[in-house]
Amino acid sequence: MNQIKIDIKPLSVNQAWQGKRFKTPEYKRYEKSVLLLLPNSFNVGTTKLSITYHYGFSNKASDIDNPCKLITDILQKKYKFNDSQIYELFQFKEIVKKGNEYIKITIKEIP
Repeated sequence: MNQIKIDIKPLSVNQAWQGKRFKTPEYKRYEKSVLLLLPNSFNVGTTKLSITYHYGFSNKASDIDNPCKLITDILQKKYKFNDSQIYELFQFKEIVKKGNEYIKITIKEIP
């Protein structure tokens, strides 16, 4: 099992896209930041994957599913896998103090 924790506020899908096709400047900055925070040496696997996201939100109104697509796309870009390999996806949310936001990611291969 591989686990990563990055101390960054999860970005919502609403903040990421202008219309249907264009990344917002905020999303471009976010993507760059996350790519830099993710470790370079991380073995994702080449078969079926199970991914668990734990989000630390400072806003109780944050939707649990909003950051999922964004962080999955960024992980694919960094670790060169295809999201069609994901067979299980779990998401959890915790409310934290402002400034303590995070995303914890667990990736494991499943039989």
